[in-house]
Amino acid sequence: MKTGLATCLVLLLAAVPAAHSAQRPAPGGTDAYPTRPIRLVVPQAPGGSNDIMARYVGGQLGERLGRQVVVDNRPGAEGTIGTEIVARASPDGYTLLMASAAFTMNPAVIRKLPYDPIKDFDWVAMLGRAPVVIVVGPSLPANSLKELLVLGRSKPNYITMASAGGFMHFVSAMFRSHAKMDATIALYKGGSPALTDVTGGHVHMAVSTVVTAAPHLRGGRLRPLAIGGPKRVSTLPDVPTVDEAGLPGYDAAIWWGWATAARTPAAVINKLNAEVAAILKLPETARRFAAEGAEVEIRTPAEIRKMVTADLAKWAKVAQDAGMQKQ
Repeated sequence: MKTGLATCLVLLLAAVPAAHSAQRPAPGGTDAYPTRPIRLVVPQAPGGSNDIMARYVGGQLGERLGRQVVVDNRPGAEGTIGTEIVARASPDGYTLLMASAAFTMNPAVIRKLPYDPIKDFDWVAMLGRAPVVIVVGPSLPANSLKELLVLGRSKPNYITMASAGGFMHFVSAMFRSHAKMDATIALYKGGSPALTDVTGGHVHMAVSTVVTAAPHLRGGRLRPLAIGGPKRVSTLPDVPTVDEAGLPGYDAAIWWGWATAARTPAAVINKLNAEVAAILKLPETARRFAAEGAEVEIRTPAEIRKMVTADLAKWAKVAQDAGMQKQ
């Protein structure tokens, strides 16, 4: 009898550590994330705003997590090459995408995307947003948005707009439609040459990002008429929003955010979202973003997905109304 009781006691004691062991996270599980470097794919070339923000936030994240965040530039095919890499990556949080507004515009003009923009991605964090600015050059006698609208509506096809394709083309077409004025859009190979022709008087106006237009604005070669967003920007505090200037409802901005492959564990996504939010709250981050004409914006993964879904529909309609053809 004593032998039987002793045997049972031994078995019970042996079971205690086993039970605790079963509750302990497995080595390398989501609680231990990250255990190796994280790859941040930027689907654009080095030097642009996407790359600059990726390197700053990625560097800060690496310091907080104690693991290197390696920026991997994969430009080409309007950003779809790098985006597909992330869509096909293992859903473990070790491959992230530096996404921007182009992510929601490409489906409207690319016939066969190598990924599904909704089903193939989980959203990790929002970084920031930069509204566009409507600018005119010396060849256009308009000193306010109202004067521009009166001129554009009274003289069909008189006004010319410089555009660089991609993001700039979408926001230009959206402005032309929203303003209800006929205008000719002239396409250029980049934002800088487009604005150079506006400053030279060869084209009347442009819808540009604040950071691209900034050197020309400081030099007085361009006149800013309105900010294409719901509030003014700190770098151009005296420039009214389109709502204030008399054209309510026009809201166009470039944004930046991080995504990863679909079916990534929620614990990993939530951890990354919290870490990025902490970085965005730093005063230094606000200063860095302001230099790019942007402001930080914190959102939950669910809020980002809702925004992306709405933007996909918005830009699809802009493309359809403007007669953009899928290639």
